Amino acid sequence: MTRFLALLAAAIATILFAVPAAAQSCPLTAGDGSFAPGNGQKPAGVHAPAGWAGNHPLPLVLLLHGSTDTGAGMRRSSGLAATADAHGFLLAFPDGGIAAGKGFVWNIPGVPTVEGKVPGPGERDDVAYLTGLVDRLVAAGCVDRTRVYVTGLSGGGRMTSWLGCVAPQTFAAIAPVVGLRAGNPLPADPARPDPATCRPSVPVSVVAFAGDADRTNPIEGGGAGYWHYTMHAAEQRWAQLNGCTAPATTRWVAPKVYEETYAACRDGSEVTARISVGEGHRWVADNEALWALLSRHQRAR
Repeated sequence: MTRFLALLAAAIATILFAVPAAAQSCPLTAGDGSFAPGNGQKPAGVHAPAGWAGNHPLPLVLLLHGSTDTGAGMRRSSGLAATADAHGFLLAFPDGGIAAGKGFVWNIPGVPTVEGKVPGPGERDDVAYLTGLVDRLVAAGCVDRTRVYVTGLSGGGRMTSWLGCVAPQTFAAIAPVVGLRAGNPLPADPARPDPATCRPSVPVSVVAFAGDADRTNPIEGGGAGYWHYTMHAAEQRWAQLNGCTAPATTRWVAPKVYEETYAACRDGSEVTARISVGEGHRWVADNEALWALLSRHQRAR
């Protein structure tokens, strides 16, 4: 009898260990909500697509607001929540770490904000905050680590660019809107990006949108101290960083929108910019195109 019971116990243990653990269920539900990244950090707004039950991880798009705006304001003005519903991705829209005006600005080290102040050492580390938010969403079973993207408007576009420089392993692609940068302006020659301030460890695909009538962040360069060099210089620098070997090509994708592309880049990356003729400093991105361009990229696990 003792031998029989021992064999029975061993058989039961074998069966139990053979059953895979249940996949973690994300605590979010369809629609708008919030998610706290932990350690007492401020929760971020999130929008989960209609019909999703939290039972499988989704692609994530981080949406970063412009200077003096809020995450909730950016969620409304961008229209990306409807795109998330249509294509089944999670949208997160956090607030920047520095209060300014009626909203917030992002902490890009060494670069003055729109109020002309360089963030001090006591300000929130927005790179750590945003990458920590991604990590917690992945750990909670909400997000597919290989399909994390970031986009943002103006100051949020510059923060998007900065994340590509310093946290490329987190993002499969970045999509700055009226805010593409490739590092800080070079102090000795602000018409060029400073190579020392943007040295990503791996290639990261860049999909940028801008208007050629933008007078705040002009594509021809100039403007405020945080801007200076041209959008074309930023594109060229990203193409260099990504090891793109094919010559740049230009084509019209709509009657008033042309696209500049650098291809044959390392690890399947790309650099693409869409310029809207006659458009100024606003959300000029076509959301369907933005998602189509972002979603064709994926990080290895």
